[in-house]
Amino acid sequence: MANLVEATTQQQFEDIVAKAGKCLTVVHFQAAWAPQCGQMNEVMAELAKEHTHTTFVKLEAEAVPEVSEKYEIASVPTFLFFKAGEKVDRLDGAHAPELTKKVQRLAVTGSPAGAAESCATDLNQRLKKLINAAPCMLFMKGSSQEPRCGFSRQIVALLKEHNIQYSSFDILSDEEVRQGLKTYSNWPTYPQLYVNGELVGGLDIVKELAESGELENTCPKAVTLEHRLKTIINQSPVMLFMKGNKEAARCGFSRQTLEIMNSTGVDYDTFDILQDEEVRQGLKTYSNWPTYPQLYVKGELIGGLDILKELMESGDLVSVLKGEA
Repeated sequence: MANLVEATTQQQFEDIVAKAGKCLTVVHFQAAWAPQCGQMNEVMAELAKEHTHTTFVKLEAEAVPEVSEKYEIASVPTFLFFKAGEKVDRLDGAHAPELTKKVQRLAVTGSPAGAAESCATDLNQRLKKLINAAPCMLFMKGSSQEPRCGFSRQIVALLKEHNIQYSSFDILSDEEVRQGLKTYSNWPTYPQLYVNGELVGGLDIVKELAESGELENTCPKAVTLEHRLKTIINQSPVMLFMKGNKEAARCGFSRQTLEIMNSTGVDYDTFDILQDEEVRQGLKTYSNWPTYPQLYVKGELIGGLDILKELMESGDLVSVLKGEA
């Protein structure tokens, strides 16, 4: 199979990744002694048949230590995902469903040129949406409750000290966002603070603003929870509040809801309530609806899974989602 290859040296590995250009390359860091690596190679072989524009690479981790060390490969199997010579995602362990999901998300069918253009556009749109998800948005390592590096810890403490209301995104949870945002904003390090969609800067800039007394004026005034909920609900004409996201539901009710929504062909956005306890609790009171998922159309609550099932059975779901009912 032309798109399933083996790299035995660092040079070979670099040549394969460079040759793939902007198309996806999936590299499996494996070991001959690990049975789970053999199983994942079978999964990869099947994926290679389906994704012909994606290059799948087998690499013996211990035989090419310089590559393994560079990418901090601590165990096998580990999968790295590359585009345009840059690492865009990572998967540790033998998780076949997760590997399939990541390949489907990152690979684009069609011509390589079209694929690259489409991928870049999709990522930029996603980054723009994340940056504008809240008036004050912090991209950091870890969460505001549990920062995962000293710089992130310091910036969180500064924002708290000055009563700045903000939302945060954990860049360690999404390698594509982590790498893409550096290029998008031309800012190579984290944390990164954005206000009203514009980059303010990192820790040093925030420190300077705090010392000069300008931080409160730079960041928008704290908004009420009700205002914040209204903003999120109206972020998209069709908004689904659920456990997990479009790619991975985190409960059975959310999974069933996604299946129904996807069957309609109507575009919608999701909000993961597991990532934001304030929204999770606040929305129950705001809407007087105690459970999740919750679906909103044009800012109005439609209901949960049972309501969606009823609308689907009656044939009214698509017109309700389009705001025609």
